Order: sequence, then C-alpha cells, then structure tokens
Amino acid sequence: MTHSLLASLPGHTQLRRLAVLRAIAIGAQLLTLACVWKLLEMELDWRPMLLTIATLAAINLLTWLRLRSNRPVGNPELFAQLCADVLALSALLYYGGGSTNPFISLFLLPLVIAAATLPQRYTWCMALLTAACYSALMFYYQPLPHNHHDHNSDSAFNTHVMGMWLGFFISAVVVAYFVTQMAQAVRSRDETLARVREEILRNERIVALGTLAAGAAHEMGTPLSTMAVVIGELRHDLQEDQAGLRDSLTILDEQVRGCKRILDKILSSAQDDGGMALQSVDGLMNEVLNEWQLLRPAAKYQYSSYEAGLADDLHKGTPEGVATPQLNVDTTLRAALMNLLNNAADASPQGIEIISRCDAAHFILTVVDHGAGLSEEAARKAGSAFFTTKREGRGLGLLLANATVERLGGTVRLTNNPQGGASTELTLPLAGARA
Repeated sequence: MTHSLLASLPGHTQLRRLAVLRAIAIGAQLLTLACVWKLLEMELDWRPMLLTIATLAAINLLTWLRLRSNRPVGNPELFAQLCADVLALSALLYYGGGSTNPFISLFLLPLVIAAATLPQRYTWCMALLTAACYSALMFYYQPLPHNHHDHNSDSAFNTHVMGMWLGFFISAVVVAYFVTQMAQAVRSRDETLARVREEILRNERIVALGTLAAGAAHEMGTPLSTMAVVIGELRHDLQEDQAGLRDSLTILDEQVRGCKRILDKILSSAQDDGGMALQSVDGLMNEVLNEWQLLRPAAKYQYSSYEAGLADDLHKGTPEGVATPQLNVDTTLRAALMNLLNNAADASPQGIEIISRCDAAHFILTVVDHGAGLSEEAARKAGSAFFTTKREGRGLGLLLANATVERLGGTVRLTNNPQGGASTELTLPLAGARA
C-alpha cells in the first residue's frame, strides 16, 4: 500500500490532522511557559511541566512514525491519542493553578474533536474523562504564585481575563479549523460515493447490454445466413435486362455480409476475452473508416490525418528511423469509434469532417458535423443511458462509446461549433507514452 493511498484513508487522515494540531499545541505550550517565566516572572514547578511537554512531543514523534505504516487506524487508537492529550493538559494545569488557570477551557478541544471524528460512545467517554479531570483540578492543584508586578487584585484579575481571552481565541481557531476540515472531508466523501454509485449503475447496464448483445449475435446468425441464400437465388433468377434490381441485390448482399462479419467479430472477441493489441493510429483509422463506409455507403466524409508530420517531430533523431504512434486497441474501441461516426453522420447527412492527430502522449480524434448542434438538454444529458435525440434511436451508442474510452484511459467531449453543428473530440493515451 502506497503513502498516497494511505493519505486517502479516513483513519490516517484524522490521525495526521491530530498530530499536526498536537505539534502546534506543543509549540504554544512552550511559548506560554516562556512568557510566564520572562514577562510575568512567576515561579512555577518547571521540571514536571517541561517533562510533560517532552512526553507529549515523544508521543507525537511516534505518531508520525506510526503514520508511515500500512496498518489501518481504528477508532480506539484515535481515542487513545486524544486521551493522551487530555492527560497531558491535566498535568500542566495541575502545576499551573488547576481550575483557576484561564486555559482550563481547552478541555473542550479534545471533546469537540472526538464528537467530530468518533462514534457516539467514544464521545461520551471523552466527555466523562474531561469532566472528571476538570472536577479533580477544582480540588487538587498547585496554586499560581503572584508575580512581582501584581501588587493589587485588579492587576491579577486583568491577567486572568487576558488568559481567558487567549484560551478562547485558541479554542475558536482550532474548532473552526477542525470543523471546516471535517465538513470538507464529508463533502468529498459524498461526492466520491455519488460518482462511484453512478459508475456502478452504468457498468451494470453495460454488462446487461453485453449479455443481450452476445445472445442477439448468436441468434442473428441463422436469419442472416437465410437472407444471404435468398439474395443469391434472386440474383440467379433475375433477367439480364433487370440491371437496376441486380445492383440493389448486390448492395443488400454486401450489407448482409458486413453484418455477418460484425457478428463474427463479436463472438470472436467474447471467446478471446477481449484481448488488447497494439495497432498504429493510421492502421486503426483506415480499418474503421473502411468498415464504416461499407456499412454506410451513402455517408460522406472528409478525412485528414496529421500523424506523419507529428511522428517526425516526436521521434526526430531516432537511429532506427521514424516510429509510428500506436494505441492499445480491442474490438470495443472500433465499435466506439463507429458509434461516434454514426452519430455525426445522422446529424449531418450532407457530410462530416474527421481529423486525427497526435501529440507527445495522446491520440486525438475530432469529428465535426454540420447539423443543428447540441441543445441545452442534449449537452447536459449526452452519454446518459437511454437518452437520445433521434426519432428511432435507443440512447446507447454514446453511452457505450464513453464507457469504452474511459476504460482505456481516454475521454469523450461534445461541444457546439461557433459556425454551427457540433464537434466530438476523443482523446486516448498512446501506447508507451508518459502523460
């Protein structure tokens, strides 16, 4: 388990935050004792007080070493850490006037932290502990000696009030900091849970669709074979002067064969467990565009590739020559690309523009259509399950494309063009490239 992962675990996060607060408290305690010694010139029992602070510092050092371990931090350990802080504060207050010390209100801090981070039973135990220590300090303590500057009760009272103000200020800062951090952690956790819930629901739908697709692919083989046989017989029985009908049957035959190839690929991919393979960007695009054009012969497009020039820039000076950018490719990626092309062609029957390019770490494919563009609702819900703007659409193409590209470490982004229409930008990491 890495330290970056440990930093995200709730127990480690709370213990680290507690260690930081304790380090600040140790510094403040030393500063307070120095001010009492130099400015107020009080004669306290310094040795046990300094020993208490040193013990607290040693506990904090051990806590930092503990945070380097991959062992989880449980609620009992956090409670024990807070108990150590309460006992240390009690020892300091015992030698500093007990309940008459203006810093007695600092007992509230461990209680607030326990209430914010620990279950209810630990909070009540902390309340009992702090109340017991406070009560004991009302009867057992070493009184504060009068300093040399306090010749009357007014001066002593003013010093006590100043100490109360400082204690309140410290308490307010710590409480505000800790509660703010806890609220932020809760919001972050809720956002993470909501995102994970959405991903689980989407993945469940995709798995269900995959199961149905596998069954449909198996069942559609028989009717497609029957259609191919019937088309062959019709072509054989046609008269020579029926050339137009013969051409239509030829197109139907090509479409049926294309469907059978797609089904064969689906079944083959399922049997091979969807293995990944390296393929050049240019090879992938040629393969996808050829297959797409076969299935949609009427679709018009203009394809531009900037791969060659970028490859020269990326691999200039390589002794073996120019290396072609490559991608990790499987059958689902080809299907995702064809879904994006189909969406653009449906929105822009007059033609689309396809632009592929590479940078140092990514392959970027932009598909530009000249249709009506994205409505506000479409821009907000694009990629959601079963949402579609097409009359006969099912709302699955973009959902499956998004899921496939995200699984491969990429992104899909839809935007409206200023001159009209919409653009779909797909980004995928190149094989072996460092982001």
